[in-house]
Amino acid sequence: MPAVEFFNLLSTPQLLEITEALLPEHRERLYPPTVTLAIFIRQVLDADASCQKAVNGWAAQRVADGLHVCSVRTGGYCRARQRLPFEMVQTLTRYSASLLRQQALAAWHWRGRAVKLVDGTELSMPDTISNQAVYPQPSTQAPGVGFPLARLVALICLASGAVLEAAIGPHSGKGTGELSLVSHLLESFEPGDVMLADALYCTYFVIATLIQKGVDVLFEQNGARITDFERGQQLGQRDHIVSWPKPKARPQWMTPEQYESCPDEIKLREVKVGGRILVSTLLDHRQHSKSDLSQLYARRWNVELDLRNLKSTMGMDVLRCQTPRMNQKQLWVHLLAHNLIRMLMAQAACHAGVNPRHLSFKHTVQLCIQWLARGLSNARDHQYLLRLIAQSKVGYRAGRIEPRMRKRRPKPYAWLKEPRAQARQRVRQHGHGKKVK
Repeated sequence: MPAVEFFNLLSTPQLLEITEALLPEHRERLYPPTVTLAIFIRQVLDADASCQKAVNGWAAQRVADGLHVCSVRTGGYCRARQRLPFEMVQTLTRYSASLLRQQALAAWHWRGRAVKLVDGTELSMPDTISNQAVYPQPSTQAPGVGFPLARLVALICLASGAVLEAAIGPHSGKGTGELSLVSHLLESFEPGDVMLADALYCTYFVIATLIQKGVDVLFEQNGARITDFERGQQLGQRDHIVSWPKPKARPQWMTPEQYESCPDEIKLREVKVGGRILVSTLLDHRQHSKSDLSQLYARRWNVELDLRNLKSTMGMDVLRCQTPRMNQKQLWVHLLAHNLIRMLMAQAACHAGVNPRHLSFKHTVQLCIQWLARGLSNARDHQYLLRLIAQSKVGYRAGRIEPRMRKRRPKPYAWLKEPRAQARQRVRQHGHGKKVK
């Protein structure tokens, strides 16, 4: 079936084997688990991610394959998505990332070391009672006019772009900040790794926890901390090693046992380069110069691009399910689809002798959808696909700066500041208001 071939095209023999092992017991249905997962993956990659579009495509495929005509109602497919085990999707996502990380070429790593990016973002979802109960809307929005908002923190491989792990929680409330969520991701680090993140994560306890695991860090200095280059062990101009004392206050995400296990102080290197102050556990200035640290930190921007690919290219910025559980499942299907696309990009990069970070993610998604729409799924076609993927390279834009502003003006309509039912009643009584100029 083309729907299943879509998953086969994107995956590897190892991933197909573990997929078969994770399949739950099921009877033959119109939407068995493998078909449901394949359609779900294709759905999140499609510009029109509606369930109706997905069901229409499946119905057309069945006719093309000589099978009997099925209903195009979405109820059967939606129930099949609910039956799809969440643990199966989550395991496949993590396993696909593990495959990519293990098979990444040495040239893709930074000095032979695995660099892992960390950053957070926000996701919206439909305004339903169950979604609001788990992911409340911001307190600044009036009841009935806002949307449930979730916070996501992702751990991404710098070499391949694969999402290694993720944590999701409410946008606001006790224990819902990015530092609380990232505490769930620290176990995914291994000795010898390097964590690369922005100033938000530059805290004593995150760094101390990673040092205990044998992990190095490179962050921008947190704006709340004062850097005095007259102190500490001088390594060069605006380059020194200082000791950070252990704060007396224990963060909410740490247990008392974890707090007690942290050392009384940690030694860190602070350097000023390129107009910013960087903090790192890479203390040897002969092995890692200021320029080396600056160039590595510049690559942190890749995590911003990866999250943009997930949210804009794949439409993950707005999850579309009616319940929190299904939204979490949809989130992990997005991450799985993202990793499968990254697999294709890694294969294309190997064949072309380039770095996968130099290839276009959106170009690869577009090619995959067009490839399967034309029934191109054999081994020879796969090689042609890899060659086409490698043809489109992203531009080199070192030090690019763009204003966070929109040039195209929005349509002149006022904001909806009351529940939609009340707005409809007001329009019936008084008509539509004037457009905003």
